[in-house]
Amino acid sequence: MADTTTSAAPTARWFTRIDRVWIASAVLIALVAVFDLPRVDDVVIFAARALLGTLPFVLFAVFAIAYLKATGAENLLAKAFEGNPARMIVMAALLGGLSPFCSCEVIPFIAALLAVGAPLGAVMAFWLASPLMDPAMFAITTGAISIEFALAKTVAAIALGLFGGFGTLMLSGTSMFANPLREKPAVGGCCGVKAPFSAKPVWKFWGDATRIKVFREAGLENGIFLLKWLTLAYVIEGLMVYYMPADLIANILGGGGLGTIILGALVGMPAYLNGYAAPPLIGDLLEQGMAHGAAMSFMIAGGVSSIPAAIAVWALVKPRVFAAYLGFALTGSVLAGIAWQMMA
Repeated sequence: MADTTTSAAPTARWFTRIDRVWIASAVLIALVAVFDLPRVDDVVIFAARALLGTLPFVLFAVFAIAYLKATGAENLLAKAFEGNPARMIVMAALLGGLSPFCSCEVIPFIAALLAVGAPLGAVMAFWLASPLMDPAMFAITTGAISIEFALAKTVAAIALGLFGGFGTLMLSGTSMFANPLREKPAVGGCCGVKAPFSAKPVWKFWGDATRIKVFREAGLENGIFLLKWLTLAYVIEGLMVYYMPADLIANILGGGGLGTIILGALVGMPAYLNGYAAPPLIGDLLEQGMAHGAAMSFMIAGGVSSIPAAIAVWALVKPRVFAAYLGFALTGSVLAGIAWQMMA
């Protein structure tokens, strides 16, 4: 009798190496094929066209991130945590809203800051603003929704950082923020990065073979990352277009009332995918009648509470500080939604 164990093992190993995001996209398309075969072409073509339409923004984002990584420009962020506490909060919010860090890279970065005694107010400002916007996310949001929404979200990210940072500073003498760190905080990150602050940026990096390698690897890594998440997002969007009644969205998340904005934030906190997959979905929901304020509150609350961002905070601080982090996020997202609803 033939031994099927050895032949099955390589297949199993090959399958486990496939990213779960790609698997999710394939499973969704397969389900459409099973239950509504004539619609498969429509969903796939919709996703492909949407992805091609976003491609210029993806390419720009990938180049921008790779350049920042290769030059070591991230090290400039260290200067945000020097000097007067109020100045530190302002700089941390500004740089957090514009930095190229992914959520997992925040963990060693923040651990390093806390270890050298950076005030919690500045750290909180950076924590809140950092997951909400970066060059890649700005480009994707511009392509999927609009540049106005991307700019507004950037401003909201910085404002949320200021809100949380100064709120923490005002309450720094209370028991909530006393001894905020866990006894043995986790400092590892999923991106394999070490704590920054090691060198000055080298803007003309192409004369250094090591930095060229960093540029190439960062570009490839982020290109694949964005491609897989956007593919999933556009497949889901295709399903929404063909199977979700527009009047359902308009009835639940339409209108400009405060309740709709709060609901957008409450739904966004558990339902958010990530900052790269969410814009295409929100863009489609806006076309189907979602209120502008609800869209903004969904994006802000969801970005701060997404699993990678939340883990970065939970890994380092005690539960009461984590609760304050979520409280700032929820309150700030509702305020951002109200402001955007009034301007949109």
